[in-house]
Amino acid sequence: MATAVQGNFVWYEHMTKDAKAAMEFYGDVVGWKTQPFAEFGDYVMWVGSQGPLGGVMALPEEAAKMGIPPHWIGNVCVDDVDATCALVKKLGGKVLKEPADIPTVGRFAIIADPQGASIAVFKPGGDPMALHDHTKPGEFSWRELLTTDQAKAIAFYSEIFGWKTLQEMDMGPMGTYRVYGLGDVSFGGMMNLPPNAQMPPAWLYYATTDNLDAALERAKKRDAKVMNGPMEVPGGGRIVQLMDPQGAAFALFEGPKK
Repeated sequence: MATAVQGNFVWYEHMTKDAKAAMEFYGDVVGWKTQPFAEFGDYVMWVGSQGPLGGVMALPEEAAKMGIPPHWIGNVCVDDVDATCALVKKLGGKVLKEPADIPTVGRFAIIADPQGASIAVFKPGGDPMALHDHTKPGEFSWRELLTTDQAKAIAFYSEIFGWKTLQEMDMGPMGTYRVYGLGDVSFGGMMNLPPNAQMPPAWLYYATTDNLDAALERAKKRDAKVMNGPMEVPGGGRIVQLMDPQGAAFALFEGPKK
């Protein structure tokens, strides 16, 4: 199994109002198990078929008072958290949470790109993290940036993570869809928000399912709201973009039928 290097997504955290309700929702819809993290009593890990892939915890009171809603945030592996944060500031981004150590785990920080979308940077404290096979059900397989200036966004992320544009697709009235990644491995896409969009720039994470329709029905029964889809995407897969019952955006992806 390959290990994570600079620029790989390695962990996904869910900040929410009611962690127990979130565990029940995603356990039913995506199929994740949960496992308490022994060193931190209030932190619970999401566990898929290949092991832990993220965590869930109550939205900190400080964040809630600032008006930050429930959300998902991806963690990207970096060689040096402090140096990355210094570069973020130099390039016009912001450091929302300054670098801090997580005992026995590693060092992390939360940053915002110049357009305002937030993401976390992380350096493991011990052995390198193993990369999961993201094509398997229950894994996050696509990470999409909705922004106000995708050209400036990819320039920023190229500087801090080494990401490159791998493909550009003309989406007609929606503009260009930019696929990015490392080497020849695609991580996700970037696109500009419509001029009248009622949302700020943000990241959206897609979890793979082997039956989109069934997962969507389970989500709707638990009061998730459909924002877009279901729809086919290039390559033969299908997606649906959702808002979970507590207001966090996420998406589901089903690969092409074999």
